[in-house]
Amino acid sequence: MAARRKIIIDTDPGQDDAVAILLALASPELEVLGITAVAGNVPLALTEKNARKICELAGRPDIPVYAGAAQPLVRKLVTAEYVHGKTGLDGPDLPEPTMPLQPGHAVDFIIETLDAAAEDEITLCALGPLTNIALALNRAPHLAGRIREIVSMGGGLFEGGNTTPAAEFNIYVDPHAAQAVFHCGRPVTLHPLDLTHQCLTTRERVDAFRAMGTRVGTATAELLDFFERFDEQKYGTEGGPLHDPNVIAWLLAPELYSGRQINVEVETGSELTMGMTVADWWRVTDRPRNVHYMRYVDEAGFYALLTERLARLD
Repeated sequence: MAARRKIIIDTDPGQDDAVAILLALASPELEVLGITAVAGNVPLALTEKNARKICELAGRPDIPVYAGAAQPLVRKLVTAEYVHGKTGLDGPDLPEPTMPLQPGHAVDFIIETLDAAAEDEITLCALGPLTNIALALNRAPHLAGRIREIVSMGGGLFEGGNTTPAAEFNIYVDPHAAQAVFHCGRPVTLHPLDLTHQCLTTRERVDAFRAMGTRVGTATAELLDFFERFDEQKYGTEGGPLHDPNVIAWLLAPELYSGRQINVEVETGSELTMGMTVADWWRVTDRPRNVHYMRYVDEAGFYALLTERLARLD
C-alpha cells in the first residue's frame, strides 16, 4: 500500500463538515494528523465542540482537536445558524464530547506540524473559512514549502453565491484570508458551488446511510435530513447539495472529478460583491493561474464512495 497521505482538517462543523470528517477517518489512505476548528457556520466554542463530537462518533477520540480563530482577519464574524441550527450539528442527538480539547492554538499546531514535516508532505483540507490557514502562512511563510497542497471548499462562478448573490459562505466570512491563501504560492484546489450543487442528498442516498443500521449511518442520515431542508426550500430541488465531503473524496478518488487551472481572485473592497470569487474559467485575462478549479463530479461515484467508506465505521 502507498504511504498514507498526511492531512490536517481545518473546519467549522457544520453537518457537511461532519460527513467530510467521517469520510476522512474511515479512509486508510489518509492519516489525519489533527483537526483545527475555526469560527464560521457557528461560533468557535461550538465548532471545536462539534469536531470532538464527530471524532467520538467515528470512534476516534485519539485525534487531536485544536481551537483556532474566533474572528475573521478583518471583518466581523457572520454565522449560519439559519442553515445548520443553533448547535451547528442539529439533527442527531449527539452526546457532549468527553475527549479533551487540546491546549494551545490551532495556528500554532499548524505551524509546529509543518515545521516538523518534510517538503511537500502536509495537505491542508479546508472545509470552512480560511482564517487559520492564512494566519499560519502569515506568521511562518518560510514553512509554506512543507505544504503539499491546500484543498478547499468555497466560492462559485456559474452558480453565483449562496450567502449573497455574489459570494459563497466560506469565502464571504473571511474574504481577506481566502485571497491570501489563494496567492500563497502553494498548489490550491478549490471545490466551488458549481461542483457541489451536483451532489444532491436525494432520499435514496440518505436512506442508504440510514440502512447501514450503525450509529454512524443513522447519525449521517439525521444530519442530512436536517441540513437539506433549507436548500430544498431555497432551490426547489430534491435534496440539498453536499459540499465539504468533496474535499476528502477528491483526495481519495480524483478520477471522479474534472476541472482546470485558472486564476481566481477574491473581492475584498466592494460591499456589493464582497467575497465573490472572480474565477477566470475562460482564461480571458493574463493573470497567473493560481487555483485548480474543480467544475464537474461523477455524483453517483461520489455517493458510492461515501456510502462504502462510512459503512466501515462503528
